[in-house]
Amino acid sequence: MGEETEERQQESIPNPTPNRITAAQFLNWKRQKDADASAKKAEVARKRAEDIAAGVVQMNGRELFQHEPWVFDNSLY
Repeated sequence: MGEETEERQQESIPNPTPNRITAAQFLNWKRQKDADASAKKAEVARKRAEDIAAGVVQMNGRELFQHEPWVFDNSLY
């Protein structure tokens, strides 16, 4: 019975040394996270460009203007 009360007391006491990270560890993590995000974004952009070149996906207005500017030529009217 004494063991149960000791366990309860130990559970109720907050951890005196919580897992803390240093500023250097945080900056390292943040750099890695940003690098992963930018790599993923570049891969998505590359795949989108390949799909546009292959004619697989429909282009939005900006992409259409960049790839086929003659569509926006009003001098024909």
